Amino acid sequence: MTVPVLLLVEDEVLLQELLDTELAAAGYELVIVSNGTEAFAALDADAARFKAVITDIRLGSGPDGWEVGRRARELVADVSVIYLSGDSAHDWTSKGVPKSLMIAKPFASAQLITAVSMLITAADAH
Repeated sequence: MTVPVLLLVEDEVLLQELLDTELAAAGYELVIVSNGTEAFAALDADAARFKAVITDIRLGSGPDGWEVGRRARELVADVSVIYLSGDSAHDWTSKGVPKSLMIAKPFASAQLITAVSMLITAADAH
């Protein structure tokens, strides 16, 4: 059985480490990048390897999380996208890609694991 690979785009190192540990324990492999430019590079190199993209919205200079989600969907139409944000959730309906999810920070790791599993299962069913 192949381990699902997820792209995590998060600029907070402590959150990167926590999510890496929690998602690995749930059976996922993470590729972690710290900003939108690195996310674009990872997606452009091999977007099809990712079952889901988990991205913060505010990523400093360069592309933001909304742009990362759009780029991922341009390359793989059914890739699961989950946005994480402490202050941008109100923009999700207008800036997020269709059939994505928004999780407001702070959140429990179980919320993210459930969201990833749900979106991947739904994508695989189509």
